[in-house]
Amino acid sequence: MQLNLGKNFSNELAGSIGDLGTLLPYIIGGITIAGLDSTGVFFMFGLMYLFTAWFYRIPIPVQPMKVIGAAIIVHHLTSGEVAAAGFMMGVILLVLYFTGIIDKIARLTPRSVTLGIQAGLGISLAILGINLIKTDWTLGAIILIVILLLLNNKKFPASIVALIGGTVLAFGLHPELTFPVLKLGFNIPHLIIPAWHDFSRGFYLGVLPQFPLTITNSVLVTTVLAHELFPDTSARVNDRNLCLTLGLGNLISAPLGGYPVCHGSGGLAAHYRFGGRTGATITIIGMVLLFIGIFLGSSGLKLLQIIPQAVLGGMLFYSGIDLIRPVKIKGNNEIFSFIIVVVLSVAINPAIGFIAGIPLVLGLNKGWIKI
Repeated sequence: MQLNLGKNFSNELAGSIGDLGTLLPYIIGGITIAGLDSTGVFFMFGLMYLFTAWFYRIPIPVQPMKVIGAAIIVHHLTSGEVAAAGFMMGVILLVLYFTGIIDKIARLTPRSVTLGIQAGLGISLAILGINLIKTDWTLGAIILIVILLLLNNKKFPASIVALIGGTVLAFGLHPELTFPVLKLGFNIPHLIIPAWHDFSRGFYLGVLPQFPLTITNSVLVTTVLAHELFPDTSARVNDRNLCLTLGLGNLISAPLGGYPVCHGSGGLAAHYRFGGRTGATITIIGMVLLFIGIFLGSSGLKLLQIIPQAVLGGMLFYSGIDLIRPVKIKGNNEIFSFIIVVVLSVAINPAIGFIAGIPLVLGLNKGWIKI
């Protein structure tokens, strides 16, 4: 794979860390709560980033599956249950790829539903960003202002200034903070073989609620957004290919202690907002995570934990805003369905917006529902 770095390296570097606000909280939660192996998590994330960069050549993100991540934190899933959930998601996504069912789902999904889910996800990300900023309002407010002033600055990329400057500032504002002791070594992932009972809990608490969100955000909406942001270089990005890369990624990473992964429109918006334009963006973050997994292991987690949540929140806020963009919607029926999907996506879940949106549009188009 050719990486077009050169004079654009600073932009690709800035874009590579643009999605940390989504990535780190789930990784940290999975390792500390479920007892996932740091090496396996970082190593497999790194490999998935590199594979995705090679396959798509644009900054298609690699993110933790958020519903499974929430189940890890709330229901305390074990490492075996996490591996089982990742394995099952991998199989399901490959079935969608090989059978072509995902194409039928895409054809049946109205444009207003897809755009409504995208806007709803943007609002949810912005709200999540504000909640992280609330952990340290002083630092968070400074980061919001700095990023706003540097959003289109090529000389001083906003994400790099926010990440480094915000972390240094946090140590100044909070003298009690200490830098972790890092231990260099050589680490390899450990094999995890789920027991039969792991599949039951992994399915009901992880796979079942995660599946509709993966189909909507990681596949359908990501495809639309990729072609909007990269009209000339996104030929490989389509619904079937996204199912293929996610299916393979989860099947391979599950037995090696990896975190269940997805793509996502929010991550794509984040990489793009902060300067990412090519596969080099996610190659950079992939190599960093590989290094952390292999040579730092558990101490790599301590290194990432020094990044303040308020800094991650500021970056996440602007990533969410980028998804809430003006859309061209024609007619009262389309506007109405769009608004309903947005509200349901934010108030409940994007999957609910998707499930309710399709029959709503059908009813409006057939005249069964009148507004």
